[in-house]
Amino acid sequence: MAETGEEETASPEASGFSDLSDSEFLEFLDLDDESSASVSKPGPSELPEKDGKSVSLQNWKRGLDVSSPMERFHLKYLYVTDLSTQNWCELQMAFEKELPDFLTPEKAAVLDTGASIHLARELELHDLVTVPITTKEDNWAVKFLNILSMIPTLQSEGCIREFPVFGEVEGVFLVGVIDELHYTAKGELELAELKTRRRPMLPLEAQKKKDCFQVRLYKFIFDAMVQGKVTPEILIHHTKLCPDKPLGPSVLRHARQGGFSVKSLGDLMELVFLSLTLSDLPVIDILKIEYIHQETATALGTEIVAFEEKEMRDKVQHYMAYWMGHREPQGVDVEEAWKCRTCNYADICEWRKGSGVLSSTMEPQTKKAK
Repeated sequence: MAETGEEETASPEASGFSDLSDSEFLEFLDLDDESSASVSKPGPSELPEKDGKSVSLQNWKRGLDVSSPMERFHLKYLYVTDLSTQNWCELQMAFEKELPDFLTPEKAAVLDTGASIHLARELELHDLVTVPITTKEDNWAVKFLNILSMIPTLQSEGCIREFPVFGEVEGVFLVGVIDELHYTAKGELELAELKTRRRPMLPLEAQKKKDCFQVRLYKFIFDAMVQGKVTPEILIHHTKLCPDKPLGPSVLRHARQGGFSVKSLGDLMELVFLSLTLSDLPVIDILKIEYIHQETATALGTEIVAFEEKEMRDKVQHYMAYWMGHREPQGVDVEEAWKCRTCNYADICEWRKGSGVLSSTMEPQTKKAK
């Protein structure tokens, strides 16, 4: 295995933890976990706001009609896990976007545990170095430095973890982080996605489908990067980055320590895209999902995922229609209504109440007396 270098962490986004393997989110939804049923939920007619006040459901619903979700949330790009979360319940994902601070202590604890396990695995291969950043250009520069440090390891058939990926899919820019890339005994490049489980059992098929969609999307984006299909022009168009803006002193210092003589993000971009296309990196051959128990780190099982591009692209097109404002978010199908039992937003969800559609006006309802 090639000698591994250091990887920077500058912020949740730059380090990749903003794209944390999202089985941690869904561990909170295990039906056989009685503790998840006692979650505090917003009342049927009020939603919490960041300032502690509340907003009526009627006003919140009217706000959904003003602009597309991409515009409303001021998003220039999406994370891969934004789309994979839609695979579980699109309406729940929409509620979470509207109420980003509504995070239960139980769910926060699950996320912290999952992050710790991922961090421990990353530290097995390399040290982490904190790089202070002040601009979005610095943020992306850290991603690029991470990629540049990992490409030689991939070229020498070594193992890398937390590899940033990005690219345009169906007109929208997606960003993600691959847990691990390594080679098999036959020389095939394998993607290994780590999913931690709070309970010592494999997930239900509904979550497996979601996880499979995620790794297929990772492969699609990674393959496009090494095949030269992702260009600086596409990146700048979507992210609105300024390639000529000088990088911060901390980023420049770390770049020099890595052997890169650069002054701006544009200099780094040129190095990254040349390295990706000229290094003859292979496409991903095998997709694998590893499930482990959080508490004991015991392996629970492995899922080998077939790459089905047409099915994946059809789903992406459907999910993007929501983000572009072409349709309202949809809830789960009737056969998956069991997911609603532990959803934080069940009391305010019109879809759950049996209509199958979001009503244009959502009337307040009185809580039933206990």
